[in-house]
Amino acid sequence: MANVLIVYGSTTGNTEWVAGQLKEVWAAAGNDVEVVSAGKAKADGLCQGRDLVAFGCSTWGQDEVELQDDFIPLFEKFDSLGAGGVKTAVFGCGDEDYTHFCGAVDAITEKLEALGAKLLGGKLKINGDPGDSAAEIKSWASAVASAM
Repeated sequence: MANVLIVYGSTTGNTEWVAGQLKEVWAAAGNDVEVVSAGKAKADGLCQGRDLVAFGCSTWGQDEVELQDDFIPLFEKFDSLGAGGVKTAVFGCGDEDYTHFCGAVDAITEKLEALGAKLLGGKLKINGDPGDSAAEIKSWASAVASAM
């Protein structure tokens, strides 16, 4: 059984919904899964003692990548996560009509890789209503679970 943490930033509820779907898949696979809002997560040592930490964040902004408001303070302290060597996964919701579709996913992935984290399953970018992508979300979650 793996110790899994899902940290998400969600304004409209879409990314939170995805976090719930991931929890269901990973818990059904026999893992101990905790879900925490980015606004309540403490950066210091957040990844330590975890077998997987998944980060989810929606993206705002047309001219530049803007992370979801609750996620920004956590992102600014990523250096203290203790992410080196830790398995991670990154997902997010956005609108493909924007210049930087799910750019928060790219920014988080880039930062985690710079800190030495191991990305599992590639990046999951969801356009629009995540309910329309439920099969893709579950497939991605299963691939990440297999790689744990």
